Amino acid sequence: MKKLMIAVLAAGLSTGVIQAANYSIDVSHSHIGFAVRHMVVTTVRGNFNEFEGQFTYDPENPTAFTASAVIKTESIDTRNKKRDDHLRNEDFFDAPNHPEIRFETISSEMVDGKLHVRGNLTMRGVTREITLPLTFSETITDPWGNVRIGFEGSTTINRQDWGISWSKQLDTGGLVVANNVTIEVNIEGILNKE
Repeated sequence: MKKLMIAVLAAGLSTGVIQAANYSIDVSHSHIGFAVRHMVVTTVRGNFNEFEGQFTYDPENPTAFTASAVIKTESIDTRNKKRDDHLRNEDFFDAPNHPEIRFETISSEMVDGKLHVRGNLTMRGVTREITLPLTFSETITDPWGNVRIGFEGSTTINRQDWGISWSKQLDTGGLVVANNVTIEVNIEGILNKE
């Protein structure tokens, strides 16, 4: 009987039957932001100050990665109050009617050493699929006994696909606000204690 139990356990380990670790995003050490060209002159960056989320990750089986996040549109911050108020209104995110941006994974695959995560991104009531390539850090234990891991990545989307369409044409032919927006994430997670 003892030999049978050992054999079953060994078989389970050999096939990678290992529980993925569950993490919560440490908001104070994480960043969700964006970058967009302004008047074809420079790149303006901003971020969202309020968000929450969870993810599961197993370094032995990275493609089993799952994640979900909720971002408060009202918390957008580009260090310019007038611009932020404009971004919150119906020309852009329409925060009063669409207070949240949501992301939920669909699947993942390894490509050239990076985990390419496919997921649904919902803004202004529109849900579209995006792919976000991620690079992971090593797992560490902090001085207070918390197990932490981080990942970062970026991807470019066309804001028009989510109905965020306001802009003005410049005399030179460019746009005041470009259509392509780069999403940037730097996430630190803390292992959930059972």
